Amino acid sequence: MTQPWIEGRFEENVFVTSVEQAINWARQSSVWPMTFGLACCAIEMMATGASRYDIDRFGAGAFRATPRQADLMIVAGTVTYKMASRVRRLYNMMPDPKFVIAMGACTVGGGPYFKWGYHVVKGVDLVVPVDVYVPGCPPRPEALLEGLMRIQDKIQGHRIAKRKAAGSRFLELGDKLEDELPVPHHSGHPEVDETYRPLTDHQKITG
Repeated sequence: MTQPWIEGRFEENVFVTSVEQAINWARQSSVWPMTFGLACCAIEMMATGASRYDIDRFGAGAFRATPRQADLMIVAGTVTYKMASRVRRLYNMMPDPKFVIAMGACTVGGGPYFKWGYHVVKGVDLVVPVDVYVPGCPPRPEALLEGLMRIQDKIQGHRIAKRKAAGSRFLELGDKLEDELPVPHHSGHPEVDETYRPLTDHQKITG
């Protein structure tokens, strides 16, 4: 039995959503990174913003020259102790909500310079809170785009609504719903067939 009162209730090109989802969609589609590079990984970040990879497809091509207008810090390169205080200062000047991508082996854990260099910070997460790690030396532009998509997933799971107090019509201060942390759907590991046996002796010299 059809119900004709449902058909034609909404006109064409009308979307029904919540205010929370609309705000998160707008925020994840307009990420503004900061023009900020420390070392050689910044070259790969520049390549990501160039015409071949075009980070602007993801709505994140508006690199800002001031932290006051940026909400994403891509720490690309080696972080020294002398530069650590500047990184923290720039992070504090960024408006909330803000996010950080640690790009490259030096930024993630000190890289090859940490063992013999006394001046290198062992990971930028000792200076600022990091949301997404992009390993590599240097990571390719595709890896940085993958990290950007993980930032967008995190923005999409942000919860603005608050939970009602039990037995009350009012909201308690600070009783906020937890963010929905995204589960990475690009694990990078292919599904392995258990019945497959790899070749081990196909390159032996028999002659």
